[in-house]
Amino acid sequence: MSEALRPHPIAVSRMVLDDSEPVLPVAKLRDGAATGRTGCPFHDVRHMLRDVGLRPTRQRLALGWLLFAKGDRHVSAEILHEEAIKARFPVSLATVYNTLHQFTEVGLLRELAIDGSKTYFDTNPSDHHHFFMEGENHLLDIPSAAVEVERIPEPPEGYEVARVDVVVRLRPKRRG
Repeated sequence: MSEALRPHPIAVSRMVLDDSEPVLPVAKLRDGAATGRTGCPFHDVRHMLRDVGLRPTRQRLALGWLLFAKGDRHVSAEILHEEAIKARFPVSLATVYNTLHQFTEVGLLRELAIDGSKTYFDTNPSDHHHFFMEGENHLLDIPSAAVEVERIPEPPEGYEVARVDVVVRLRPKRRG
């Protein structure tokens, strides 16, 4: 093959993304370049944070991008922390917890406490319920219309019902 026809390596500045290992170099965050990703584009995270009154810090932008870029999902702080580390965005677990709670306070996330020991954050803050797969620690959404909640007790004086969360626990069928 002649030198003119031989392929030459070309340096390309782009992000290679794989759902199993998100890549989020800090330099890409500063540039705002988020090509190749499906879901919420990076620049939309900045606007989303400003719309709810949060300053778009580097940590909030990075964690928001990781959270919302894959659409609706349920994550724990530990899962998000691991994703951030894999994406080469060093952040402490405490910062992840603080950011998740800040996002919850402004309505970007819903917090779901399962058994009082495990907390998940839902990127879909709309009114809906959940299946929880025991043993797998996995949540699935149930449309609100699929569950009828009747006769909610009167709240104590000075309180109102903010939301009703129904968690239906599932396990594999037993043989026999």
